[in-house]
Amino acid sequence: MKADVTVIGGGPGGLVSALFAKRNGAKKVLILEREDELGGILKQCIHNGFGLELFKKDLTGPEYAERLIDDINKEGVDYMLDTMAIHLSNERTITAVNSKYGVFNIEPKSIVLAMGCRERARGNIVIPGTRPAGIYTAGVAQRFINIDGYLPGKKVVILGSGDIGLIMARRLTLEGAKVKGVYEIMDHPGGLKRNIVQCLNDFDIPLYLSHTVIEIKGKDRVTGVVVAKVDGKMQPIEGTEEFVKCDTLLLSVGLIPENELSKEANIEISSNTKGPVMSETMETTVPGIFSSGNVSVVFDLVDYVAETGVIAGKNAAAFAKEKKENKKFINILPGKNVGILFPHRYSYGDDLILFLRAGKWIERPVNIEIKPLNMKMRRLYTRPNEMIRIKILKDKLLSVKDDITVSIKEVER
Repeated sequence: MKADVTVIGGGPGGLVSALFAKRNGAKKVLILEREDELGGILKQCIHNGFGLELFKKDLTGPEYAERLIDDINKEGVDYMLDTMAIHLSNERTITAVNSKYGVFNIEPKSIVLAMGCRERARGNIVIPGTRPAGIYTAGVAQRFINIDGYLPGKKVVILGSGDIGLIMARRLTLEGAKVKGVYEIMDHPGGLKRNIVQCLNDFDIPLYLSHTVIEIKGKDRVTGVVVAKVDGKMQPIEGTEEFVKCDTLLLSVGLIPENELSKEANIEISSNTKGPVMSETMETTVPGIFSSGNVSVVFDLVDYVAETGVIAGKNAAAFAKEKKENKKFINILPGKNVGILFPHRYSYGDDLILFLRAGKWIERPVNIEIKPLNMKMRRLYTRPNEMIRIKILKDKLLSVKDDITVSIKEVER
């Protein structure tokens, strides 16, 4: 098969990428989606809070997805459902499989990767104990309740304070389950402040910081977990162990960008973001392969995912028409107190939109400094769980020859 632009993944990043590739002149745009309908994770996110930036409206996940799906249908974007991309070469050839065509190849002029993330499971964090029923990742439990109509348990402990875990604490409570508590190994919550307030505080669900689960009890079904306080090195403190009776343990311990296909295509992977090394045009280190959404870096807002989709779609369409390759790059480097920084390099092709997370919790005024631009932005605080977005116009960057460094420095009193 031939296409101008092929998008791997039909979640929000993929849908927006396909839409803007079509709007920017790509004649044949094809989405490959492994599930039986488009929308990705949005289908099971029935809570509101989506679309405040992009649509200026407070939407639920399915409403947000529906708007994007309606738009791609109007624009004439093609898509294949129940279709799995199983191989990607650095020559931009995709091998896929479905029940209609069997195993087949697609040779697009450019590609957008939009495979999203997967959740860390018990094996990733190595919790000792037995292996009974009743242990789920928060996203799986969310699908059980919101799509399949099953309640995973009645007495629940949640490990980790990521946004999905916080939202599931509220959802389980509304469905009649008792959430015993949310236990977070860090000394600060991992989710957005609004979710702490709306999902925990409003429902009197306790949040235990600097705590973790050190053992799981039960034979056929979870009967309880042993929790303990941790020290500054995240090691359990002897004598602080406590048994919490429950029948379900939900894990909300982070997301991992889904980059198996990226590695097959010899795309360089960043140790900082765990996604492809990318420029401001959302192009990876392999010319003609672009990336958008959470496969690139874990975002906290779907509107940030959509913004990367706009850029990736636009530039994938331009590459399909011209095959223009940028050979000139400068690096974008994280400096003091910067944990996550995206993108990783600048190619002088577009405005630079930086996304960063602080490396530590600072509850006092800070300056975000960008060198060699001599830019300073004041913020009242920085929190690792809140992503910061900074836009720098292309005109300000044309004369920059040295690597760009972004730092967060506390304001001297």
